[in-house]
Amino acid sequence: MEAGKHLIKINLSGGIVPAGDLLEILSFAEKAGVENVRFGNRQQMYISVNEQQLDDLQEDFFMAEISYEADKDEHPNIVSSYVTADILGGSGWIREGVYKDVLDAFNFRPKLKINLTDNHQSLVPAFTGNLNFITAEVSNYWYLYIRFPKTNILYCWPSLIYSEDIPSLCQLLEYEILTNTQLFYDQPVIDGDKLHDLIASQGHFVKQRAEEPLRLPEFTLPFYEGFNVYGNQKCWLGVYRRNELFSVKLLKDICLLCQQTGLGQLYTTPWKSVIVKGINSQDRLLWRTLLNKHCVNTRHSLNELNWHVEEVCDYGLQLKKDLSRALEDADQRTQNLCFAIKTQPKTELFGSVIIRVQQTSDLEDKAFEVLHTADFNPNTKSWRSYRKDVKENELAGTLIDFCGYYYSHVNKVRAGEQKARSVVKTANPAPQHPMYQCSHCLTIYDPVYGDELNNIKPGIDFKLLEQYNCPTCESPKEDWVPLAVA
Repeated sequence: MEAGKHLIKINLSGGIVPAGDLLEILSFAEKAGVENVRFGNRQQMYISVNEQQLDDLQEDFFMAEISYEADKDEHPNIVSSYVTADILGGSGWIREGVYKDVLDAFNFRPKLKINLTDNHQSLVPAFTGNLNFITAEVSNYWYLYIRFPKTNILYCWPSLIYSEDIPSLCQLLEYEILTNTQLFYDQPVIDGDKLHDLIASQGHFVKQRAEEPLRLPEFTLPFYEGFNVYGNQKCWLGVYRRNELFSVKLLKDICLLCQQTGLGQLYTTPWKSVIVKGINSQDRLLWRTLLNKHCVNTRHSLNELNWHVEEVCDYGLQLKKDLSRALEDADQRTQNLCFAIKTQPKTELFGSVIIRVQQTSDLEDKAFEVLHTADFNPNTKSWRSYRKDVKENELAGTLIDFCGYYYSHVNKVRAGEQKARSVVKTANPAPQHPMYQCSHCLTIYDPVYGDELNNIKPGIDFKLLEQYNCPTCESPKEDWVPLAVA
């Protein structure tokens, strides 16, 4: 943080913000001389303001009844996977209305971190909160996993939680955890059953037995930026900024265009990006014009998108840029991996690979430890050390080595699964035919089906297409690679 600056944090509950509300916040920020704002790992918003303008900005927020915190984070934002609904892999019974009902029922400002996530999606982390509610297969019920504050100890609540009970249960859990810190806060060993008994003795909640354990999908980070088609001729737009800075002018124009085209709200993601959903196909040119006006690029590689860095951490951000660029230059595949840079102890980050500053190292000559989760899934918290005492100039090579190690492991596991699985061979196996895949978002062009969105009839070979753009992310034909699939 720059000298003479103050950091204002505004919680955008569930990662949702009405366009009109955001426009008002941005107008006050602009009045205070702010040119750029940031979004955080918990879908919150950060505004850095000069000392001289702080009082005026706070007065404007007070008059407009905008809740905020200055230079502190006593009330973490409630994270939700609301942003993924309809567009990024979420399914089952959870809908936008359910998220809103739960979020609207919170009549207190939590001090613990709360996550509300769909178990069918992988954009929003499931376990980065202290109270992690994850959808069950039974309609309107959730698994609850408690990760006790300042620990990686996870406790699975014995019964499922009903949607309407989430806010009141959170309030009771928070009271007991923060009142009994000697039992439940920053302790090496914690008895979760004791907490359960304390709550059961005073709360009257709808109970539902968990018939089967929670199952989460294999982690695959969805491509969360650029123009993407979904539903009935609708589009969504994801905006990512390499330096984490969103200009106030850009965001104001986004809010105004949302209002102009009848879109009520925007969404933030834990990857510090913004998503606009529900764009009508006839309005797409308006959004392209906006991106052109602000010179916004939407062609970042997955190697750059799959990183988590601590909040407002300039050193970590620069290191991320250097390492992601090195991976890109090496043409290194990182599919299904997610990296995090950790410079401080006990900060909450999401990653299957953690690049951690060794706290015993000399600040002038940093050394790092590279760790990974035991099963390479970023939602788990069981860590294994891959390499210690790595110098900063050795990190890129170490990550490239690690990727080779990871894919070797994955191939061995899959080979074992295939060997164990009985394979039924058909008498007349299907012939192979050429297929092509977008190198950016992994959409596949199959000539058997053609491409309805681009008015390409079935049976047309990809090579015969004179001009072609990906129906999902609009990548040109030269960015597609051949596949051979039976």
